[in-house]
Amino acid sequence: MKTHNSKEFVAAYSKTVKPGMGFHELLDFDKWRGNARSKLQQLLGLPFAACDDDFKITNIEETSQIKKIEFEFQSEQGYYIACVMLCPQNQTKPLPVAICLQGHSTGKHISLGYKLFDGDTENYINRSNIAVQAVKNGYCAVAFDQRYMGAAGRDEKGNPECIVTNAIFPSLLMGRTPIGERVWDIQRVIDVMEKHLTEYIDPCRIMCMGNSGGGTATFYAAAIDDRIHLAVPSCAVCSFDDSIIPISHCGCNYVPGIRKYFDMGDIGCLIAPKKLIVVNGNKDEIFPIGGAKKAYDVIASAYGKLGKSENCHMIIGEGGHRFYGDDVWPQINKTIYI
Repeated sequence: MKTHNSKEFVAAYSKTVKPGMGFHELLDFDKWRGNARSKLQQLLGLPFAACDDDFKITNIEETSQIKKIEFEFQSEQGYYIACVMLCPQNQTKPLPVAICLQGHSTGKHISLGYKLFDGDTENYINRSNIAVQAVKNGYCAVAFDQRYMGAAGRDEKGNPECIVTNAIFPSLLMGRTPIGERVWDIQRVIDVMEKHLTEYIDPCRIMCMGNSGGGTATFYAAAIDDRIHLAVPSCAVCSFDDSIIPISHCGCNYVPGIRKYFDMGDIGCLIAPKKLIVVNGNKDEIFPIGGAKKAYDVIASAYGKLGKSENCHMIIGEGGHRFYGDDVWPQINKTIYI
């Protein structure tokens, strides 16, 4: 193909590059996973330096239905994260907990079900209040702002810094990545819950979920951290060649060098044999369903190799780029205690 267009050239070039550490069924799975996980961590810039969590509960509120616990902790030396945990008011034992991750939005308040900015429409909140949905289904939920989004970085209208400024690029200069930073924070939230909040949460039943950028962070975190019992990435899993490369996305989606080693389906194989529910919309214009199915087929092949096909599911919603709660929660409820 002859072209003068740089983007078209790279999209065509990517199709000629076979991922150097891609999964296939003839591999020794345990050996492949060890090497692939190590390479993925390296590409993400992980791990970061450990530090004292400096955990502190900052507020507790109760209603007839929900107990809300606000807490903060230190994720990296000098970098603190403010979290909100919701628990059913009638809770009598530790429950499964959902780590709820908003994508490119105005912040974690969307997961918690309330409006903070003019653009937070009632319809959007009702679809995306996944922490509230988790409690209604009998679980605890924790919400926090991912780096460069929400209280961790937004403009006066609530737009994420990773979209409206060049905030993510200094981390790339230092060998870090936004996805790596977000995965680290998820891991640190798990550390804190296991250490300080076992009165409320069952550490053997931790799930991670989110739509779009929240789904992306969920996907990568589950590929690295085996403490995540169930991962529910929504509108985020798709072949790189069908989505992240040819279609414009926020720069936080791009991990330098990753396509040389993996396509997205290969990364999903690192989650096996843990519980996984991949969610996509059949009309999602930025994560096309054809590419999503292509990635899922690779992931499903790893689960099949391990004899754990029952742990891997794909839900295709009738619509675009959003969270399909009515379709997803029944499957979560079937899966979480298995």
